[in-house]
Amino acid sequence: MQLTAREIDIGTRTPTVLLNSTDASELGAHPLDRVRIQHGPDVATGIVEITDELVDPGLLGVTRQISHITGEVEIALASKPDSAAHITKKLDDIELEREEIDAVVRDINRDLLSDVELGAFVSGVYAHGLSRAEIMSLTESMVEIGETIQWDREPIVDKHSIGGVAGNRVTPIVVPIVAAAGVTIPKSSSRAVTSAAGTADTMEVFCDVSFSVSEVREIVSETNGCMVWGGAVNLSPVDDKIIRAETPLSLDPPGQVIASVLSKKKSAGATHVVIDLPYGEGAKVESLHDAREMAEDFTRVGTNLGMEIDCAITRGEQPIGRGIGPVLEARDVLDVLEGNGPTDLRSKSVRLAQILFDAAGVDETADEILETGAAESKFREIVGAQNGDPDVSSKDLTPGPHEETIHTDREGVVTHVDNKLVNELARRAGAPKDHGAGVYLHCRTRDELTDGDPLLTLYAEKREKLEQARTFWTENSPIRVHESGAVLIEQW
Repeated sequence: MQLTAREIDIGTRTPTVLLNSTDASELGAHPLDRVRIQHGPDVATGIVEITDELVDPGLLGVTRQISHITGEVEIALASKPDSAAHITKKLDDIELEREEIDAVVRDINRDLLSDVELGAFVSGVYAHGLSRAEIMSLTESMVEIGETIQWDREPIVDKHSIGGVAGNRVTPIVVPIVAAAGVTIPKSSSRAVTSAAGTADTMEVFCDVSFSVSEVREIVSETNGCMVWGGAVNLSPVDDKIIRAETPLSLDPPGQVIASVLSKKKSAGATHVVIDLPYGEGAKVESLHDAREMAEDFTRVGTNLGMEIDCAITRGEQPIGRGIGPVLEARDVLDVLEGNGPTDLRSKSVRLAQILFDAAGVDETADEILETGAAESKFREIVGAQNGDPDVSSKDLTPGPHEETIHTDREGVVTHVDNKLVNELARRAGAPKDHGAGVYLHCRTRDELTDGDPLLTLYAEKREKLEQARTFWTENSPIRVHESGAVLIEQW
């Protein structure tokens, strides 16, 4: 069939063609079928969408990814990529071979899978998990796709937390501690998937986080460290595409987490990595047994990739720090670096930094570097190198203008602060997209409260978001105080 192709921007990331229903019927094409498009020697494949509103009969809309083929074109039905069949196998709980995983990764990287097919792969992994062999294959395959950074020195250290604990913003404290000791730590981080803020979201409050590989090299050469968004440096780019598919449903299956983390670390040239594995009620990993199993998988896969992995199994039954959301977490980070801030955030950061010191053979102690102000100085140096204001202060970090404080109406003891619900509460307020949105916790588990004591303060940049968060609090109560009862609201 001959049609006239022209570019139409519909905002999709996959190579898509738009057919009028008349032409689709004649061709025998249905939504999500593939068609082969040819214009002279140029050939491309597109995923079919059918619309009578955007294209008339005889016209073919092509998206930006295949817009090099326009004018008079010949189109014909094309078969689905082999990886689609491999995805079906995963949905049927059949273990995938290395070459099958390679095919899936290649097609994800080339945007040859529709959003539905990519979502199906993520769903299959979530429902049935990944064997250790599949994790190994997926990690290695993702490393091979995209850029890698080679360094002319060793060791290159890194850290990662698997997430799930609200406010666990230790990276912006660990990185300057380690860099101040002269150890190279090029830290790339993700944005939030299920939480109210990822490290990249929080660092964006201070400075730019999107840099090319060459720019990352310059920053690290100047400061010994960086804190950048991994999605901008094309390290394991397939991982970022998988994360985009996971985000709408807040999926984060353990096998994919391991492949995601270690592919990024290997691509960044890390030789020694500490993995923070929080466990507890409301965390991603709820039992100590599961945390130990995950630590074993991390260690085996990392060793196979030539990295030394240390797993720190930490308590994660309640949030770390006080602020939940980009600006509020940034304020906690700066307070700790300045010698104040939440004690739990400080102690955990020091512990993780010390593990990296031991792995790298550093004689200094992490606690001393933090106490002397060397870590704060290094943090400000890195912020400046990433185009931020090195003289930023806590008073510059202002949360959203709309706020409510929720109080208890009885004496009692806080028995639980739920990570998942606190994260969702902050997201309902607008985090992480709205940097100033979030939750500030006034109490922690085992705190004794008297009538009228504050539990938390909600912050939002938009009044309607504050109302959504308030409704969520009423329906879910993320903080449990011994004996049930109502709460009082103070609003201004």
